[in-house]
Amino acid sequence: MVRYIGKRVGYMLITLFIIATFSFFLMKMLPGSPLNAEDKLSEEQRAIVLEKYGLNDPVPVQYVNYISGLVQGDLGISFAFSNTPVTDILMDRVGPSAQLGAQALVLGTILGVILGLVAAISHNGFLDYTSTIIAVLGTSIPNFVFAGILQYVFASELEWFPVALWGSFEHSILPTIALMIFPMATAARFVRTEMVEVLGSNFITTARAKGVSEPGIVFKHGLRNALIPLVTVIGPLAVSLMTGSMVIEEIFAIPGIGEQFVNSVMVNDYPTIMGTTLMFAFLFILIILITDLLYGLIDPRIRISGGDR
Repeated sequence: MVRYIGKRVGYMLITLFIIATFSFFLMKMLPGSPLNAEDKLSEEQRAIVLEKYGLNDPVPVQYVNYISGLVQGDLGISFAFSNTPVTDILMDRVGPSAQLGAQALVLGTILGVILGLVAAISHNGFLDYTSTIIAVLGTSIPNFVFAGILQYVFASELEWFPVALWGSFEHSILPTIALMIFPMATAARFVRTEMVEVLGSNFITTARAKGVSEPGIVFKHGLRNALIPLVTVIGPLAVSLMTGSMVIEEIFAIPGIGEQFVNSVMVNDYPTIMGTTLMFAFLFILIILITDLLYGLIDPRIRISGGDR
């Protein structure tokens, strides 16, 4: 196990290095510069600013400086947001995004598993068709459509919740519901498909013949096998939700990472764009590692030993 984790950590570092390299050179290929929006600066002032941030150096020199700072945990200084370190910007913004993502993931997964179980148990019945329709709508309709509907019905018309902004738990309810639709539909679809297949297997027939109770068959044998593909999907989805949904955060005016990323792109704030990209990549790779380890907990037949599976 230790050898396996050590090898995966090595792969993570190599992957992050490659992503950092690609991100750096892609930023250099973008048209314009961070000073495009500063129309009031004179040519002399522009030259001073470019020199301050090292943008006048040759690109290879800028790359070496960037990687050197990255190794020391320095993501650079924001060009556009009050000369603030990118690390501080991300730390200030990660709270709202993580809260929304965690709430949406937990609520969506629980409801999706329940929906998938109900659909599988009543296979080809009314509840099965109903849950399938819900799952199809949830995966087909973009979450910003649900966000607009929620704002109109529950905020504007009924006035039960705030329309937008961030401040209290009530402000998080509507964006959480908008974000949880997709994970709920995804979980329901996977659980239903896997449960139908498992419940029709020969070993389930044998278990019933041995007198195993229906709840035992459903939860002990069926659900455990159905959770393995679900964990594979939920892992990357968790990173996406917890690092911020750009559209949802813009719609609800939530000061999260997604909104910050959009603003950074609009003003060519290279360090913030690259810092956000690297954070997303790190969390994504970490989730993949955790997912692999969870396989062994969900299904004891899956073991990791000495790096081999």
